[in-house]
Amino acid sequence: MDYDVTQQTRAYLYAALAVFFWSTVASAFKISLRVLTPAQLLLVASLASTLILFITLIIRGEITDLRRSTKRDLLNSAVMGLINPCVYYLILFKAYSLLPGQEAQPLNFTWGIILPLLSVPLLGQRIRPVSFLAILLSFAGVYVIAVRGDLLSFSFANPLGTGLALGSSLLWALYWILGMRDGRKETVKLFLNFVWGTLFVLIWTFARGELDITARAGWLGGAYVGIFEMGLTFVIWLTALRLSRTTAQVANLIFLAPFVSLVLLHLIAGEEIRLSSLGGLVLIVAGIILQKRLAGELEDTVAEQ
Repeated sequence: MDYDVTQQTRAYLYAALAVFFWSTVASAFKISLRVLTPAQLLLVASLASTLILFITLIIRGEITDLRRSTKRDLLNSAVMGLINPCVYYLILFKAYSLLPGQEAQPLNFTWGIILPLLSVPLLGQRIRPVSFLAILLSFAGVYVIAVRGDLLSFSFANPLGTGLALGSSLLWALYWILGMRDGRKETVKLFLNFVWGTLFVLIWTFARGELDITARAGWLGGAYVGIFEMGLTFVIWLTALRLSRTTAQVANLIFLAPFVSLVLLHLIAGEEIRLSSLGGLVLIVAGIILQKRLAGELEDTVAEQ
């Protein structure tokens, strides 16, 4: 059956919109963290995302699927919600509070190269020896960013922030792999994950004495993060994948996001972009693309997340 060209055009438009929204969130992180702690930002964002996902379930008529959730499903969502949004974003936001956005964002993007490494012990997959060259290329980019271009110093400018940003990418890769084993509809399991995750974040925020509902500064930024990083944009991306002839046709657009993000960090958050940040990002993305081409798996891993 002939494929509708108009439908493919719509797929590209949805994908481009999702990429644009994801490109803006690094700036939103930095601006919001000027007035909120990582836990406060995550609480507001998680609440907003949960609400958006619930509305999506209603519009799509998937509430019935939600009601069919078993105790095992709820337990799985509790574990997944603890990983994302709870621990993953607490670590990521802390990294953003310590690092310039131009460093935290590319370092977090390394999940695309960590994913195949975790797939070896967790999924029993194999990596071609030559693929390690691509992995080394990406981590060379990490080094360039971490030392801020001073290649002979062998000293990270902010070891804690760098470690947290890389740790967040490890958690995201783990979350993605665990999610592959869950056959529920994406929006259903994501909503339940966020219900649990929001509960965990609420407990964490209260325990740390950071639960202050009267502090409205940053609420708008937190809501923006919840909608356009965690909730609505994910639905838009899934729509693009569903409409596209193949996932690869739209999935490669995701590699534009970190570069557009650097531009927006300069224009919106006022960061002066260093050449080392841009160069390191190029190496990271080049390594991810090369690894996938060498492995012959162009681009389903990025496509699903």
